[in-house]
Amino acid sequence: MENYFKRQIELWGINKQKELADKTILIIGAGGLGSSLALSLGSVGIGKIIFVDFDKVALHNLHRQVVFNLESVGKFKVDEVKNFIEKKGNWTKINVFKERFEDIQDKLLHKNIDLIFDASDNFDTRLAIDNFSKKNSIPWIYSSVEGFYGQICFFKNSFFKTFQTSSHKPTGVATPIVMLIASIQANFGLKYLLGENIEEDKLYFINFNSNKFKIQSFDMP
Repeated sequence: MENYFKRQIELWGINKQKELADKTILIIGAGGLGSSLALSLGSVGIGKIIFVDFDKVALHNLHRQVVFNLESVGKFKVDEVKNFIEKKGNWTKINVFKERFEDIQDKLLHKNIDLIFDASDNFDTRLAIDNFSKKNSIPWIYSSVEGFYGQICFFKNSFFKTFQTSSHKPTGVATPIVMLIASIQANFGLKYLLGENIEEDKLYFINFNSNKFKIQSFDMP
């Protein structure tokens, strides 16, 4: 293990690397954001990752779903994500559910989940994640992306229902901004899992739409 994670251990030490091996995370969604999270978090040494997604890989989404290839088309996303991570190493146990998150919450109650990552791209699912999070005292990290901007928030005490955007129809999206948002989301999560302080209940808005790169932050009520 120490040779595989040598550069990480130089960053945060062997003890924290061993602590990661005792952590369990839940990633809801295995598409654009979810596959980028798999790329970022699948080989850092987290003990267990649970993926939830009922969907299959489609050709028109392949350009931004970075762990899939043409041979993945028509296969379940969670199976392809699992195969990808397991080919990188055997340090992380991968569990998958080919169902909607809303339908399997009871199956997740005794999984000792430390942190939830939202990669659902779905308003109603995010409401369900927030309700599950509050009920079971598990923090979660929201992310969304479209066009050339994205949003991220580490939810602990604030409520997602503050967002009133269920009727919003998203525009197009390209790979780089998806990977950027997922990378920031992954870093928030990794810092939390390592026991470091992060800002909770603060919404970050990352904007590439103008001729300037802007990051704004807002306290959630």
